[in-house]
Amino acid sequence: MKFGRPAGDSQRTVVLHGGGASGERVRLSVYDLMNGTFATPRVFFYRQTLDTDAVMDSLRRTLAHYPLLTGRLERDADGGLSVLCNDAGAAFTVVHSDRAMPDYGPDHSAKGDLRRYISWVNAFRVVGHDTPLLSVKLTHMSGGGSVLGVSISHSVVDGGGYLDFLQHWSRTHAGQDIPAPPYDRALLDGLGDDVRPEPDDPQYSVVTGRQKFGFIWRVNARSRKVRTVTLRFSAAEVLALREAARVDEDCHRPPVSSGDALSAHLWRILGALRDREPGAEERLGIVVGLRTALKSRLPEGYSGNAVSNTTAVVSARELREEPLSHTVSAVRAALDRVTFERVQREAAFLEAQRSAGSSGRVLSRMSLDAFDGTVALNNVSRLPVYEVEFGAGRPFWFEYPASPIPWTVLITPTPDDDHSRDVHLSVPTEAADALRTPRWTSRLYSSA
Repeated sequence: MKFGRPAGDSQRTVVLHGGGASGERVRLSVYDLMNGTFATPRVFFYRQTLDTDAVMDSLRRTLAHYPLLTGRLERDADGGLSVLCNDAGAAFTVVHSDRAMPDYGPDHSAKGDLRRYISWVNAFRVVGHDTPLLSVKLTHMSGGGSVLGVSISHSVVDGGGYLDFLQHWSRTHAGQDIPAPPYDRALLDGLGDDVRPEPDDPQYSVVTGRQKFGFIWRVNARSRKVRTVTLRFSAAEVLALREAARVDEDCHRPPVSSGDALSAHLWRILGALRDREPGAEERLGIVVGLRTALKSRLPEGYSGNAVSNTTAVVSARELREEPLSHTVSAVRAALDRVTFERVQREAAFLEAQRSAGSSGRVLSRMSLDAFDGTVALNNVSRLPVYEVEFGAGRPFWFEYPASPIPWTVLITPTPDDDHSRDVHLSVPTEAADALRTPRWTSRLYSSA
């Protein structure tokens, strides 16, 4: 979907090229295909005004190391996707706004304004079209300050690779010489060759075209009833949760992390808020990176998608009544299942679906179950988003667009870069209203 520029703003768009057209055709991996052709945006807010020419120049020099980001998506004969490295270019838009910089933060969300700061791309006009896979929009605010909106096709990069690119750009801007990252998807080819593919997978489901349409329709129809509440947990509160989760922990295992403790705590809160019958199965779908499990296959800095998900399961009664340490154990058990062998079986399943031409109908079970018993959680708090700077200081705020899918949790770092965390809860309107009441505010922070 594209939006016209706000009244009073002036803008211009240029196309930036990288290192020239190599003509290489990079076939995307099965993990790239799981994200479709939608762009994934990130938006950074700076108190000081960025230098347009310097930012544009450093991006051009960075793109010489990222031929996929200046290429174009093409369809393969089996329904898969490849990037043609033709250096068709990335879009760079500069906007001069008549608005002053708002004081964005956890108590003043920028989500309602993000359409101003992002170049939106129609995901259905990417494959086979001259549509950039990278779009950058630099908005200079009246009175000073700049907003940098970056959109990259999710089919070519995951969250970790996204931040690697932004840090590469930032360091290039600072005059550092950074080597090109590995992007060859052949590194993942044959991952499941030694495993017989199963007809089903615990984390993914093959749906019919009608079922996929029904799911997308349901998400779109209910998106207006989903609200995102942003909460900040201080470093002291996060560390207190970690200590509470370590009560009676197994001394033979690594200590519970603050991320596991906060994830389990938020799952408990949402479970109590939904108040399902005691025997109901509560599931926490957790987005997980695969680079650790695949360290023998993937080199440092691999820029493609290497993300999947795993699921923790407890009963509604356990989630509400057992101590935090019990819930953390379920979370850690789910994470422990993400092994090299598990990834091999998953890859074999996904490869079989691509060979059958059905990759476009493979959806994660945690997404399909979003309206029932699953909470979906993505913890990106270790990504250095506040280190992305371009000669005018660090960003004072950072935003993702709100999720249209209910019962979604996103955990991000804060500008302080300590143990404090910003938590973005996308929930139905009535749940969002409840979370703002003293009763639920107390429950959110009482364990901390």
